Amino acid sequence: MDLLPIAAVIVALDSGSLQIRLSNVAFRRLGLTTDPANCALTRDLGGALAAFLNGNSPREQRSWRTGDAVEQRWFDVTFARIDSDHSPRCLVTLVDQTRGMRTEASLRREMNTDSLTGLPNRAGFGDLLEARIATGLTNYAVLVIDLDRFGRVNSCLGSMAGDEMLITVARRIKGSLRAGDVLGRIGGDEFGVLLQTRGERAEADHAARRIQDVLATPIRLSDFEIRITCAIGMAFGAETTDDAEDVIRHAQFAVRRSKETGQAEAYDTRALDRARERFSMETALRRAIEAEQLRLHYQPICDLATGRIVAFEALARWTAEDGSEIAPADFIPVAEESGLIVPLGRWVVDQALRTLAAWDVRGGRPLDVQMAVNISPIQLQRDLIPPMVTAALASHGLAGSRLKLEITESALIADPDGNAEILRALKATGATIAMDDFGTGYSNLAYLQKLPIDTLKIDRSFVTDMMADRDKIAIVRAVLSLAAALGMATVAEGIESSAVAQTLSALGCTYGQGYHFSRPLTAAQAYELLSAPSN
Repeated sequence: MDLLPIAAVIVALDSGSLQIRLSNVAFRRLGLTTDPANCALTRDLGGALAAFLNGNSPREQRSWRTGDAVEQRWFDVTFARIDSDHSPRCLVTLVDQTRGMRTEASLRREMNTDSLTGLPNRAGFGDLLEARIATGLTNYAVLVIDLDRFGRVNSCLGSMAGDEMLITVARRIKGSLRAGDVLGRIGGDEFGVLLQTRGERAEADHAARRIQDVLATPIRLSDFEIRITCAIGMAFGAETTDDAEDVIRHAQFAVRRSKETGQAEAYDTRALDRARERFSMETALRRAIEAEQLRLHYQPICDLATGRIVAFEALARWTAEDGSEIAPADFIPVAEESGLIVPLGRWVVDQALRTLAAWDVRGGRPLDVQMAVNISPIQLQRDLIPPMVTAALASHGLAGSRLKLEITESALIADPDGNAEILRALKATGATIAMDDFGTGYSNLAYLQKLPIDTLKIDRSFVTDMMADRDKIAIVRAVLSLAAALGMATVAEGIESSAVAQTLSALGCTYGQGYHFSRPLTAAQAYELLSAPSN
């Protein structure tokens, strides 16, 4: 026995009791006593040993962990039966795996720990949440805290200042939590909190307010005082799923809503359903753009004094593969969010000018009518609009004066200096520039004067029910006076009655469009309306 390099002991079963008959030096060096009543081996594995000795198996292996939380040891234990004419006996050998297990535990701890803050990282936080879910408890909440403008701190003050900020934030959040709550850093500027609750949202709301309060105190970094704001999303165990990653993702999804409202927001399954619908719509829209399955309708813009059609506004329409009509108010935001607005916008410009050129061919001469096309704020930022417009005009043999580009007020005012250069380049093509939805944004009149704008379009919200609302009439009169002072033409949208059209004309509005004149028409219908003798 003493020649064996590993700990070994012979155990016998005598009258139903385990007896240690012989042990070697390696066994005794482990500090294990040979008294069965006090030996940790027989205490922890006594049932397994008795079952083995009462059975017929020649060999059995198992793992054994012994010791307290501070000094634990791990062994691979083997039971090997020894033939005996008397009581059943077996040789028990112990292979010490403590060093390997400690190394593995250390590696696991490093893998699951954020090196900067010492908090659980995304994997570690997920494991802790998974363990909580495995116990069957559903009264818990997960909070995801997303720091605002962290990237700006990193870029302006450097990564060391950013690290210092994260450490301070982690310390403050930790100090605001209860003893049983778990804090983790689950992303670059994201923290996760696992709260044990009594099934009430109020507890999560209180925790969110405490976190916002402790972060409200400015942090001094170098010579700067940084005020930290954050968005907080919440997900609740009983309301969501039993998958840890899904719960975290749900809380992260709620963060998006929190960024919009400025308040802590709880996950809403309907919001996720809507997001999935938008993602599905994005996929279908991408296919539709690539296959050129969209079409344009054209709504006339008329001279209010004479009724003559002076332009058509090109409006995108989409019929899905199942035959349903998808409203522009639904698919245009999806196109802008996904970046599909760039190829869509280019297609609209090309198709609208193609239609205008075809009308000229049918009429046997260049028609005295413009084509108006909307330019999205996202397209204005991401696309090279002037070269694209120049190429489209040349491709269809049209003068730039035949094209009117409508750009929203918010897009123009957001970056007036940069947009002024773009607008000047567009004006060089001969195109007319119209500011769309005027009056709905936050105009800076000084910039409005500097921008090369030809036309102001009065938003339909001021025109609808104008006759019954003196305030709307006053606003329209003010816009018309401003346009006249700046030498700009005006177009009123949403005209639905003759009375409104006549009133706007009397107030000095130049042009109008709306259902009073015509609904959006196909290219063939628009040409017929344009060719009618009354026009």
